[in-house]
Amino acid sequence: MLAFSRRLLLFSSLLALAMAAWIITVERMRGMDAGPGTDLGSLGWYLGVWVTMMAGMMLPSVAPVALLFARVTAERARRKQSFVPVWVFVVGYLVVWTALGLVAYGLYRAVAASAGDLLAWDRGGPYVAGGAVAVAGLYELTPLKQACLRHCRTPLHFLLHGWRRGWAGAVRMGAEHGAFCMGCCWALMLALFALGLMSLFWMAALAGVIFLEKIAPGGERLTKVVAIAFVALGIWVAAAPDTVPGLTEPQGASMGMVGR
Repeated sequence: MLAFSRRLLLFSSLLALAMAAWIITVERMRGMDAGPGTDLGSLGWYLGVWVTMMAGMMLPSVAPVALLFARVTAERARRKQSFVPVWVFVVGYLVVWTALGLVAYGLYRAVAASAGDLLAWDRGGPYVAGGAVAVAGLYELTPLKQACLRHCRTPLHFLLHGWRRGWAGAVRMGAEHGAFCMGCCWALMLALFALGLMSLFWMAALAGVIFLEKIAPGGERLTKVVAIAFVALGIWVAAAPDTVPGLTEPQGASMGMVGR
């Protein structure tokens, strides 16, 4: 009973952290959606938004893995072996997503500086945004996506046979799991950038897709449905963006807004 109570407390804590991250994200992003190409602002501002976004979107789906990690550490503690708190594993997981956010920021700045008017919404913007969404759909069908999704859905083998001792080992295990998760979801993040990083609508929609693929029974088969839906959405964005529900079209000729 005590072990069950501890697992319930851990699960509730992770969901509470995810809820808090959503509340902070909604507060910071309200009214900021400028659609595809939304300017990311300063690095510090963007990084704060990105980390809270990832916590809100990813913690619900990583909760089952954290519970398994807690079960293994509890068993090690019972056997008088070394163990570390679960939050160390979660920190390692979030470090990977933070690193991805930094890479994405650098790529965004590089593309924005070199593309000129090619990405303007009255020129190639809709085709670039639609193409990115379609690429996210096609990635759903790749072997790499399937392999990473299998790991995320059934991580017990990883935890039992890839166990690393100490705090550094827990951070590394969290980072390794985060790398698989990134391999599973990076294209969905690309779609979020394409549709509007500050869009609460698309953030919630993609968070739902990620959760269902990783947690729901038969979630691995959902990738085919997601692939068709995203390819169709990409074509829709490219052909008639003004009719796409939830899509905010950039104002003026440029994809983006004034930086903060």
